[in-house]
Amino acid sequence: MNRPQHGGNLNWAARIAGCPVSALTDFSASINPLGTPPSVIEAIINGTSRLFVYPDPAYPELRSHLARHHAIAPESILPGNGSAELLTWASRELAQHNFTYLVTPAFGDYFRALNAFGGNILPCCLNFSKGESQFAPTIPVSMSPHPQSGLLLNNPHNPTGKLWTKREILPYLEQFDLVVIDEAFMDFLTPNREQSLIPMVADYPNLVILRSLTKFYSLPGLRIGYAIAHPDRLKRWQQWRDPWSVNVLAAAATAAALQDKEFQQRTWNWLAQARSRLFRQLRAIPGLQPYESAANYLLVKTEKSATKLQEKLLRDNRIVIRDCLSFPELGDRYFRIAVRTPEENDRLVKAISFILQH
Repeated sequence: MNRPQHGGNLNWAARIAGCPVSALTDFSASINPLGTPPSVIEAIINGTSRLFVYPDPAYPELRSHLARHHAIAPESILPGNGSAELLTWASRELAQHNFTYLVTPAFGDYFRALNAFGGNILPCCLNFSKGESQFAPTIPVSMSPHPQSGLLLNNPHNPTGKLWTKREILPYLEQFDLVVIDEAFMDFLTPNREQSLIPMVADYPNLVILRSLTKFYSLPGLRIGYAIAHPDRLKRWQQWRDPWSVNVLAAAATAAALQDKEFQQRTWNWLAQARSRLFRQLRAIPGLQPYESAANYLLVKTEKSATKLQEKLLRDNRIVIRDCLSFPELGDRYFRIAVRTPEENDRLVKAISFILQH
């Protein structure tokens, strides 16, 4: 049976566990466990009255909502069918450069998108030798890259949870012809801690930011994301893609989600406490080394096989964790887990502890 390349493949997990999908507790996909905000559900239901009308392919209303949220110009925003669609167009442009530096371990879809357009990938592996506090790309800022090259990284980084500061990233904007930053998990940081480069887009035409509503607002099935970049670049992307990439329900959900300040604050309050507690619990288990994370997931190094642990958790506890076999730099001695509710986290910790001690 083929192993999944992404988290959240519950049909695969259910076959291993011998149970229905509904019986699984999913730690493999880093989705907000507070669920979809009620305000968003209400907006989706109300939006069904507009299903008989084609969306405006320019999405002026949706762009205006996003522009107000980020305090930028609407023409610098392009909504898409999840950030995955926009990654495709960003990769088409990166592939036109001689090389794309890719910070690894990396989300597998980056390779998929770059390879689709024949991009030349130069992997830049993070340094794991000094622990989580020393994660850094192997490209020094002072090193001159190949001419006409691009850079693709995500911040916070998946799967390590490493957060780079604006100060650390800004020199790359002078160093590379095109810099694409995937900020899919940036929403999980409070405004006083987040390190988004969205405010820099107006000053750097070579900067592209990718954002997703999937993780924070628990909307993986709806498919909504957006890119922030120079308007000329986004006009070019609009010409490449099919019309109506975003359906009316996704547009309505986005407008409601951005206005739900109560849900945002509740998520930040939950994550700060739950992540810290889960980290301490895992660190107390002999044979495990969790890494500090700025996101809603933890990368964990294990002295024993992560795939065997994954299988035992599925068969004995109906718990799904993400193995790291799809990250070649990590392999079978690492796994990634989402931070969930305190009760679910406690159940996971108890199960892992039991398995590793027997």
